[in-house]
Amino acid sequence: MSQYFTLHPDTPQPRLIKQAVAILRDGGVIAFPTDSSYALGCHLGDKAAQDRIRVIREVDDKHHFTLMCRDLSEIARYAQVDNRQFRLLKANTPGSYTFILEATREVPKRLQHPKRNTIGLRVPEHLVTLALLEELGEPIISMTLILPGDELPMHEAEEIRERLEKRLDLIVDAGACDVESTTVIDLTGAAPVLVRAGRGALQPFGLN
Repeated sequence: MSQYFTLHPDTPQPRLIKQAVAILRDGGVIAFPTDSSYALGCHLGDKAAQDRIRVIREVDDKHHFTLMCRDLSEIARYAQVDNRQFRLLKANTPGSYTFILEATREVPKRLQHPKRNTIGLRVPEHLVTLALLEELGEPIISMTLILPGDELPMHEAEEIRERLEKRLDLIVDAGACDVESTTVIDLTGAAPVLVRAGRGALQPFGLN
């Protein structure tokens, strides 16, 4: 049975943020709001929690997790970023984008794409998510909360509770999110490549 925290979307209660982060550090799997849809998340160092997310989503090891980061400097710790990539990231973070980049040694092998050694990273534009990241002091491993058979990601905490209450440790309710996933852009090549169109605009990357 999961815990259920109701947080203010603009001024999240510090006490509840601390409790949520304690659950993450203790190996919990949480559902939390982002600037796109709700997401599933766990602690960077917890393989068992990561495996639980894969089971809930019914995805294999070729499906990218995303490192949800506080800021651009944190992205640069976990991904190899050259000057061209840095300019694109600086101009478009925070925001509803997930960027595929070459992983650094800071990223556990189990989180990297098995053939490409890449990782998805993003800086969200949601005050609750940013408060969780600030309190945690490191990225959250995350994956869009879209269940097998569904066409759209989940965006309301009450529905998440109805469908996943027995499979999660915490549901963070900060109101309804968007029903659109992030735009995923691969920055590993000479030019940006669109992997998935979503909430983030394509024009900044010359992809419209």
